[in-house]
Amino acid sequence: MKRVIVLGATGSIGVQALRVIAASSDLCVVGLSCDRNVTLLLEQAVSLGVADLAVADEGAAATVPVSLYPELQVRSGAGAAAGLVREVDADLILNGIVGFAGLESTLAALESGRSVALANKESLVCAGSLVRYLAERKGASILPVDSEHSALFQLVGAAGTAAIESLVITASGGPFRGWDRDALVPVTKEQALAHPTWSMGEKITVDSATLMNKGLEVIEAHHLFGLDYADIEVLLHPQSLVHALVRMRDGALLAHLGMPDMRVPIAYALHYPERVPVAVERLDLSQGVALEFAAPDEDTFPAIRLAREAGTRGDRTTCALSAANEVAVRAFLRGSLPFLGITAVVEEVLQASDSGSFGAYEEAVAVDRWARRLAEGACVEKQIR
Repeated sequence: MKRVIVLGATGSIGVQALRVIAASSDLCVVGLSCDRNVTLLLEQAVSLGVADLAVADEGAAATVPVSLYPELQVRSGAGAAAGLVREVDADLILNGIVGFAGLESTLAALESGRSVALANKESLVCAGSLVRYLAERKGASILPVDSEHSALFQLVGAAGTAAIESLVITASGGPFRGWDRDALVPVTKEQALAHPTWSMGEKITVDSATLMNKGLEVIEAHHLFGLDYADIEVLLHPQSLVHALVRMRDGALLAHLGMPDMRVPIAYALHYPERVPVAVERLDLSQGVALEFAAPDEDTFPAIRLAREAGTRGDRTTCALSAANEVAVRAFLRGSLPFLGITAVVEEVLQASDSGSFGAYEEAVAVDRWARRLAEGACVEKQIR
């Protein structure tokens, strides 16, 4: 029986992961964490018989009726999830926390030599060199949960790195594929959250609309697979059926196809190296399937270009990129920053950021805080009046 801690259990990835685990006789949950949704977390804990919990929001944690649940151990505060990882015996940590907040838990898991099913892309974006170094030193595995990186992980494993020329990450293009900059000026929160293919949390859905999600995934792929940024491509593919491709040195292309359902990559990471049945819709090519591909418009959507430029400068710059993007997306969601202001804020922070890598988690925390302060000021300058 594989013991799993699910971090970010009340979010989109966490909820789907728990469904996958519930359908398996080989997996059990031994720890759960959330940001502030304690109502759902308690429902999950009771139904699964899990006693060890972590709640990042101290105010939300204080609302847990401990008299009704004396068997629960509820950790609270910013480091609660990492504490859960350090204190509870588990074989695998599924990290579905959103944003920089997930980095400490990834490092805690790797430091203890445990494998990580990684949906928290910011762990690699913000401190990829440090994460990879720790994983290699401790002999721990990083199993990607993102659909694109799971597909690449499988393709690279099948083809072998020596035979590969480049990687291709696909993108749906989000709700604004084909729009020009003038059309993007009045975009609303509701429009940005209307993703045509995937059902995700608000932050990642907005990232998909700006294409920042693909920029972050390029950085993530660089750290996961060790290829130069010039050898990692992005293609728009609105059907979201081809999740990734690899170009072989002999000119061939290998592709990973399937219906857009996150339970598939989640199940692959949780059960790795085994492959198990998953009750999802099957892709039936006999019904006639049109597959479209196009290059992204990086003038209208500069996020991928900004991410590549940050990546070539190292973790300090990519950490600043991620922090600035988190702040700008939050400002957009609360209605104080225009849609085009998101990448404008990110670019302003990047221009002021340092290059180089990190030697310790605390260095990443310092850069993250610096970038957030700068981004908050930039958001005020560009706010909707």
